[in-house]
Amino acid sequence: MNIRIALLVIGSLMAGASSTVRADAMKSLDPDQAPIAAVDRFSDKAANIQVRTPDNHLPGPNEPVDFDTGPFITQGLSPSTGKPVRYYNFDVQGTTPAPVYVLYREGEDKPIAGQLDIIDTLPGDKGYNDFRQVWKVSVPKDYVANTITDASALSQAGYKMEKTDTLRNMPVVPDKSIARERLNGESAGLQRAWYRGQVAKYFSFNEAPLIGTSVPLSPIYVGFNINPGQPNGGLAWLPHRAQHFADSQRPGYVARRYRVFPVVVERRL
Repeated sequence: MNIRIALLVIGSLMAGASSTVRADAMKSLDPDQAPIAAVDRFSDKAANIQVRTPDNHLPGPNEPVDFDTGPFITQGLSPSTGKPVRYYNFDVQGTTPAPVYVLYREGEDKPIAGQLDIIDTLPGDKGYNDFRQVWKVSVPKDYVANTITDASALSQAGYKMEKTDTLRNMPVVPDKSIARERLNGESAGLQRAWYRGQVAKYFSFNEAPLIGTSVPLSPIYVGFNINPGQPNGGLAWLPHRAQHFADSQRPGYVARRYRVFPVVVERRL
């Protein structure tokens, strides 16, 4: 009798402990108190052109970046007016967008108030892209905002997920980074998303709606005095790694949303 009672007591304690673990795992997190994800956009894994070297003085790992300074902002000519315009250069990336998961309660047509969107990659991770495909995730009506903060937890929960054709331009950057230029009055402040229980900071560029399943491309015409491929020609002023990308025209890669067309111009003294 004593043995049976002891076993029953132990079994009850184990069940109670298991319930406590489950409750802790499903506890809502406060984004203001969560750790901030460390980001390095200039490592060998993350960068293609903007690779940090001892000579180029690019910011160190997780250091804030002022994208309003060179080489991160470039001046060109407007296709409609011919007047000077400036645009950000966030490096060369693939045309396959990464996912971003947006949570909705069942029966509702607006994202859950206060819930941060969820991403599964940072710069340097396999499959990372500044452009993201929106996945709509349907959660129970009693779901509490920020209970789930990890993409793998969404998969394990078995919630219904729907891939939409909406794309977002949302480069993930180190905390306290700056990029002030925007069109149409959009906020230039850093936005937040969940990444494996940490808060990832990113910029939002929603100056134009983006629809599709791959990163859309726009032409950009670059003038050279010497043909690409010839000595000191093309993009010879860029580091060797950038020159390789430009000359090879690697399939599936694009300098942000631009497809580069080289144009040879006459050199005048």
